[in-house]
Amino acid sequence: MELDLGAVRAFVAVADDRYFGDAAIRLEVSQQAVSKRIAKLEADLGVTLLSRTRGGAEPTEDGQEFLKHARALIGLADQAVEQLQGRRRPLRVDVLGTRLATMEVIRAFLSDHDTDLELVTPGLGADRSSLLPANVDAAFARVSAVSDPAIGRVPAYLEPARLVVGRRHPLARRRRVDMADLAGLTAWMPYTARASEWADFWRALCPEFGILIDTSGPNLGLEHHIDVLSRSKDRMGFVGEKMHVPWHPDVVQIPLFDPTPVYPFSLLWRHDNRHPALKLLVEHVQAGYRAFDPVRQWLPAADRAAMR
Repeated sequence: MELDLGAVRAFVAVADDRYFGDAAIRLEVSQQAVSKRIAKLEADLGVTLLSRTRGGAEPTEDGQEFLKHARALIGLADQAVEQLQGRRRPLRVDVLGTRLATMEVIRAFLSDHDTDLELVTPGLGADRSSLLPANVDAAFARVSAVSDPAIGRVPAYLEPARLVVGRRHPLARRRRVDMADLAGLTAWMPYTARASEWADFWRALCPEFGILIDTSGPNLGLEHHIDVLSRSKDRMGFVGEKMHVPWHPDVVQIPLFDPTPVYPFSLLWRHDNRHPALKLLVEHVQAGYRAFDPVRQWLPAADRAAMR
């Protein structure tokens, strides 16, 4: 039996993204094409690789076992193509989302280094099954520890959080807000209903400061989130200081203090990756990182040692 590399690539994409539509966008094919490729692969192998649920597709037990070999197969194929083409492809970096602070790190890197770089953005709230997706050279993520010795990690950026409220909210006229002032108030976070890097962070923060969490939906994206907050007298939200938030005339952002919550981004890469620009990116991130200050900043306990 001969494996169809396109079908294997489609399986890995869905395993990483969880959604057939997202995988189709990444592969630049139709969602129907992705479904057909995976169906054929499952038929050829005689096993079910993916379990379809409301929350997306997840690898089955057989799928998890096959996924390790599938990643290796695609990696070897990509390396072979690169060598035959006789040129280097762009450095592919997963920045999580183009609205996030990781874009500031990339912009600073490109201003210092003339290199070809391609962004990979799975989207805010994506629950990735892999710390380092197979289709990238490096990735930003919230990771306190890496058990795989093949993957390198350095702390990359600590992004201060800001409070977001509508102008009718009692805190709207404040120039700063201490975390103690938020005790008993409700943060509207429909995006925390699903497991994700962000959801885990906020679910650690809110109980520690007595903040209530409302996960009621729907979660229709950042624009909708801001619009709902603009009309509320009691709901509040949080964004990153460097996050590109849609402007709204009836919404204000307020700095948080005593302590300032900071969201931890790390940079991940594979030690066997020989892309010439990867070393430059790692060195740039290390040089620009400002370590965690336990007196003025707050992190979940699981992140503190890793981000110092």
